[in-house]
Amino acid sequence: MMPLLGAIADDFTGATDLAGVLRAGGLRVAQLLGVPESDPAAPEVDVVVVALKSRSVPAADAVADSLAALAWLRRAGCRQFFFKYCSTFDSTPDGNIGPVASALLAALDEPFTIACPAYPENGRTVREGCLYVGNQRLNESGMEHHPLTPMTDANLVRWLQRQTPDLVGLIDNRVVDAGPSAIKSRVGRLKGEGVRIAIADAVKNEDLYTLGEALGDLKLITGGSGIALGLPRKYREKGWVGAPVAEPDLEWLPGSAAIICGSCSVMTRKQIAFAREHCTLIAVAGERLRDSGYQEELAEQSVAALGDKPALIYSSADPDGVADLQRQWGAAEAGARIERLFACVATAIVAAGAHNLVVAGGETSGAVAAALGVNGLRIGQPIAPGVPWTRSLGERPLNLALKSGNFGAEDFFVRAFEKLVTP
Repeated sequence: MMPLLGAIADDFTGATDLAGVLRAGGLRVAQLLGVPESDPAAPEVDVVVVALKSRSVPAADAVADSLAALAWLRRAGCRQFFFKYCSTFDSTPDGNIGPVASALLAALDEPFTIACPAYPENGRTVREGCLYVGNQRLNESGMEHHPLTPMTDANLVRWLQRQTPDLVGLIDNRVVDAGPSAIKSRVGRLKGEGVRIAIADAVKNEDLYTLGEALGDLKLITGGSGIALGLPRKYREKGWVGAPVAEPDLEWLPGSAAIICGSCSVMTRKQIAFAREHCTLIAVAGERLRDSGYQEELAEQSVAALGDKPALIYSSADPDGVADLQRQWGAAEAGARIERLFACVATAIVAAGAHNLVVAGGETSGAVAAALGVNGLRIGQPIAPGVPWTRSLGERPLNLALKSGNFGAEDFFVRAFEKLVTP
């Protein structure tokens, strides 16, 4: 029994987002954090998701890491592949979505794929090739202030074309509304015009199922987790998988709870504000990042805050605060210092008994998982669309919710722990 789908995610929260969608569709899913060093045995699952930390690294490094993941997944026996990135298309004008997508197409010797970050249930829609967050264009949604990947153009055809020499086209909502046959015809015309990657519109969840029906046979699919909604149905129609598999929900692990927030998104800052009366809050002092002893001091504060209420340790700041840090350090160095800080904090609080953790922010999630030595995850019950609880694999189990900064309602941090089953 070999996996059908091999997925490559450009950050850890995106990987758990995709894994949760496919688990909810009744598929058996394994998630790995990084490319394993050993040759793969054939895991008895339908899907293997490899989570990388490649969203904000230099494009050449992102391509190399993604190709290494692809090679491993091919050796594992996967027959279809998925490149997962954020539903807000987080990238820069130079990459990394375009370079990675083009490299994967070339490695698979495939002529065409789609790019669809839409997930209407999460308020992400694509209309006429433009990405909207709720009713706001992407570049007016707050994402234009992202500290690492500021999104200043909602037109994904234009944005992606800057990143790749491959010709980029569009499958617009009128074609999608006309159904699978119309989509296939449009793809045929685009391929005849030399288009290699097409942005696909989706304004409602049903559009994602329609796209899945029309394009589910592509060797490579790229997008957010929403475009994977139709894959379980497609696999069952082909007889590749059996009846949906229901896994038991994860239980609360003995010990305390904590939340680590590195995301500076608008929604994360709202979630922190909501949690003030329900959690013990500790704010990272950005002006003390130069202090050699500050990591240990913050770790001690965080351990002392563990108790009946979750401890919430956060560096999230408004755009002006982020800009000030970046002026002092540069964007990459400021981010790296925060990640090292949270890695130290995570190690300390887990050692002190915090075995149920929420981590907000893709870069932060990667840093925390690496510090804790987490190499794989079992996917559990959903907390909110795109955010499941997970259980780390290995000798020291941890409950981890790795959350994209934009996901979840304002009460997410308060409600997350209620989703764990009381043993």
